[in-house]
Amino acid sequence: MLTAPPEYTDGIEQMDAALTDEIPSVENRPQVADDPVMGKYTWKIDNFSKLNIRKYYSDTFVIGGYKWRILIFPKGNTVDHLSMYLDVADSSVLPYGWSRFANFNLTVLNKIDPKLSIRKDTQHQFTARESDWGFTSFMSLHDLYDPARGYLLNDTLIVEAEVNVRKMGDYWAYDSKKETGFVGLKNQGATCYMNSLLQTLYHIPYFRKAVYHMPTTENDVPSNSIPLALQSLFYKIQYTDTSVSTKDLTKSFGWDTFDSFMQHDVQELNRVLCEKLEDKMKGTAVEGTIQQLFEGHHMSYVECVNVDYKSTRKESFYDLQLDVKGCKDVYASFDKYVEVENLDGDNKYHAEQHGLQDARKGVLFTDFPPVLQLQLKRFEYDFTRDVMFKINDRYEFPLELDLDRENGKYLSPEADRSVRNLYMLHSVLVHSGGVHGGHYYAFIRPTLTDQWYKFDDERVTKEEMKRALEEQYGGEEELPQVNPGLNNTPFRFTKYSNAYMLVYIRQSDKEKVICNVDEKDIAEHLRVRLKKEQEEKERKRKEKAEAHLYTIIKVACDSDLSGQIGKDIFFDLVDHDKVTGFRVQKQTPFKAFKEEIAKELGIPVECQRYWIWAKRQNHTYRPNRPLTESEELQSVGFLKESSNKAYNADLKLFLEVNRSKDQKLPQRPPDKARDDILLFIKLYDPIKEEFRYVGRTFVKANGKPREILEELNEMAGFAPNQEIDLYEEIKFDPTIMCEPIEKNATFRACQLEDGDIICYQKTPTAEEIADCRFPDVPSFLEYVHNRQIVHFKRLEAPKEEGFFLELSKLHTYDDVVEKVALELNVDDPSKIRLTAHNCYSQQPKPQPIKYRGVDRLSEMLAHYTQVSDILYYEILDIPLPELQGLKTLKVAFHNNRTEEVSVLSVRLPKQSTIGDVINELKGKVERSSPHAELRILEVFYHKIYKVFSVNEKIENINDQYWTLRAEEIPEEELHMGANSRAIHVYHFSRDATQSHLLQNFGEPFFIVVHEDEALAALKERIKKKLQVPDEEFSKVVWKFAFVSLGRADYLEDTDIVASRFSKRDPYGAWEHYLGLEHTDTAPKRSHQVSQNRHTYEKPVKIYN
Repeated sequence: MLTAPPEYTDGIEQMDAALTDEIPSVENRPQVADDPVMGKYTWKIDNFSKLNIRKYYSDTFVIGGYKWRILIFPKGNTVDHLSMYLDVADSSVLPYGWSRFANFNLTVLNKIDPKLSIRKDTQHQFTARESDWGFTSFMSLHDLYDPARGYLLNDTLIVEAEVNVRKMGDYWAYDSKKETGFVGLKNQGATCYMNSLLQTLYHIPYFRKAVYHMPTTENDVPSNSIPLALQSLFYKIQYTDTSVSTKDLTKSFGWDTFDSFMQHDVQELNRVLCEKLEDKMKGTAVEGTIQQLFEGHHMSYVECVNVDYKSTRKESFYDLQLDVKGCKDVYASFDKYVEVENLDGDNKYHAEQHGLQDARKGVLFTDFPPVLQLQLKRFEYDFTRDVMFKINDRYEFPLELDLDRENGKYLSPEADRSVRNLYMLHSVLVHSGGVHGGHYYAFIRPTLTDQWYKFDDERVTKEEMKRALEEQYGGEEELPQVNPGLNNTPFRFTKYSNAYMLVYIRQSDKEKVICNVDEKDIAEHLRVRLKKEQEEKERKRKEKAEAHLYTIIKVACDSDLSGQIGKDIFFDLVDHDKVTGFRVQKQTPFKAFKEEIAKELGIPVECQRYWIWAKRQNHTYRPNRPLTESEELQSVGFLKESSNKAYNADLKLFLEVNRSKDQKLPQRPPDKARDDILLFIKLYDPIKEEFRYVGRTFVKANGKPREILEELNEMAGFAPNQEIDLYEEIKFDPTIMCEPIEKNATFRACQLEDGDIICYQKTPTAEEIADCRFPDVPSFLEYVHNRQIVHFKRLEAPKEEGFFLELSKLHTYDDVVEKVALELNVDDPSKIRLTAHNCYSQQPKPQPIKYRGVDRLSEMLAHYTQVSDILYYEILDIPLPELQGLKTLKVAFHNNRTEEVSVLSVRLPKQSTIGDVINELKGKVERSSPHAELRILEVFYHKIYKVFSVNEKIENINDQYWTLRAEEIPEEELHMGANSRAIHVYHFSRDATQSHLLQNFGEPFFIVVHEDEALAALKERIKKKLQVPDEEFSKVVWKFAFVSLGRADYLEDTDIVASRFSKRDPYGAWEHYLGLEHTDTAPKRSHQVSQNRHTYEKPVKIYN
């Protein structure tokens, strides 16, 4: 059942004060420019896990006068993620040519902590072809279905769609170049982050000039050369009038389609791109440009307080990462950056020759670069929750940044004080959205004047300074009240759009950095190449604009058939895409077109006879009949419309030209009688495996094939009396149909008609039949029809080239792995494991192909409606059938004596039990004694969810998301008294921002509590078990609490602990535990310095 919460009217939260109850229809909606209408729809989905359909729609809701609905794929749209889209509900009944534009976001609410709700933003021009738009990989199904994550509680999921409709009839007619003088960049799918960075770099003229001066040649290909691709891109931005594609640049990075649809982090791309360019510039006239523009230096120091000792280390930086959390502005972040840390007490510094000393530690800057890039740490990692989160706090940044303030407090003593570090804001890169995705755009003032511009993919607009500064500070905003006279509580909401990266230019370097860049800075070959590209683009644009006045006539001749059959094609007669096309005005009389052909091909008008092609019911495409005299009197446009009903299709003709015996002079075509049949002839050589077109002939319907045997032998160059076999090529889709022709029957009896194809060959001898792979025409055509070139790639390195094999679609599983094993010199083909290719993600499918799990190669390559030509392979250490009968578990063994953790892989038959796993572990781990017993626990998010029974089968255990932990069972548990019980003990701390939330950390464990044991006694045993020194136990505040369902009830030393716990199974509910509240002092797991939100996603890589 789908219901909207009662607080929303009809499921929609109207957010625009101007909305009224009357909603205009699609047909009569007002075309008011710049009139965005916003609304929110909430969809509550009960019994979510029981949905057994592939796609599921919400009820229809209306926002901005339009009907919408949410579309979800509960089990993922060919991925292991929840897939979610916004869909135009009435797209099937809207008038032809409809379109609408909307900015929107989709959210899955988190019911435990709303801050962890997953929200993704995008924008789209909805049309009949693209009536839905959204996110195929919205969120991991594992995270969604895990109750501890808080998205799916009581099997109910709540989804929100917030839609901002732009009612602008001319939105896409907007001309950025005309309005602003600048052009935008096209978005390839999820490349807005790259577009905003490229626009920023382009508008640093010194950088652009250096890119232009990188050496390239006319033989370079943009898609293979980063310097040339960037030069080409910058040139087009500078000199073209429309938005520019970045495809050549991403191809030069070595990216495929999947990379272009994977949103990355702009800070990470900036670093990787600059490093790559720095490397490409080495040994050229522009070597060192990246350093000259962006490189600064700071000095890390440790200075002892009581002795004369100081340690320093100078380091360079290309950008600075500034804290946002806890800082009100850029200056506060710099203050924090150079903040002095005192090293004393237990944290003293070990100075050479002086031992442990009190000291001061910090960082100061020795110099700043001309172009200062500030990366704002809007995304941080929560170690206790193991998640990234976005900081939307208000954070101010000035138009002028003075880093010499307060007598140069940020500068080291060695810094050159003569350099004035006063900076002017040049660019503000903005991220709009949440931690899991969103949209990037940039505000730039190219010449540091008061005029700002917004670069949002293809669209560039002039903006006021306030839009670039104050409105990108973040924080909260208050919506204006609908009825100011009433004492309504103002509605405040978090601004998810805020500055993410700032670029400042030093005032003293302004003339150098904002320099003039003109055509003389661009290599001649580049200007010529790009001028040709622009001319070609203009030609195509003009053709497109005039397309309705013209038609394309594809004229196939005997030379086309000879050139293609046996090389490019084997079935039918010609590939019309490779046939010369003539662009002709529709009003042109066909006779005038014939005169043009006479000039073009040297064939007199009277020697030309044209045949209309027709598609038959068996999907073949053949010349059907010659044009009549009356048809030839018509215009080209009339012929096209009458002969081909397919919208926008070309007019396809076959030009019959008959030549003299010496094949030189064209002849007037003979009159065609009603019983004349035009046949096309192909010849097959089974020894050479050659198949070719040899000509055509007219026969009489009542004639017999034996009457043309001599003519066919002459065509092939055979002796006149050579025995030949004849076949008719009937069809090839979906299966081959090629049947012998009875030589003594009439052509009419053989059901041959105009446009049919006869294939023939020498009658093979017994020896030839034995020696030839394909001794006759049908077997050869069957081979060609099923031939498949497969690209095999190593699963561990899918970017590597791999190798190619020619296979048959009919090959069995065994055939395929045998050929792969032979190519890889693997003795046992059963050690080859294959994985299919996902045509949508351009990545390997998550699950490999099971041993003999498919019958044919064609099944391995099929992916829904598409067919791939890629397979991935692995070489296993044991045969695949044996491996499939085994289950591999990763088990972390915790040694209670040494506190060491070792991860072991245990591979056992699937029918094995946990007891078998324990027996296997006993031979691999060090126990306190030979008689010590082990147990295996399921640990997830620092809680023990299960203690496995020794009889439990391992086949259904999932160790992909949960940690399996093995440990010795303590003696006190093995010999527990009747009135004692084991309880769960977990470490926890409180969330700094939400103190009511408890966050578990560290290793959970069991401890035995006795019937009348007070907390004081239990404390001592826990302290001993955890080996916590007395001084630490007293220094760090440890609180003990009975925690039930997330609520902590703190205990006193005199409390009897056992009385709080039930006498049920000691391994029961994990939500009732003894909690140890204290600060987590354990070292944190390593984390990327960049602190960007994509740390656990695919990293940005430039491969070339």
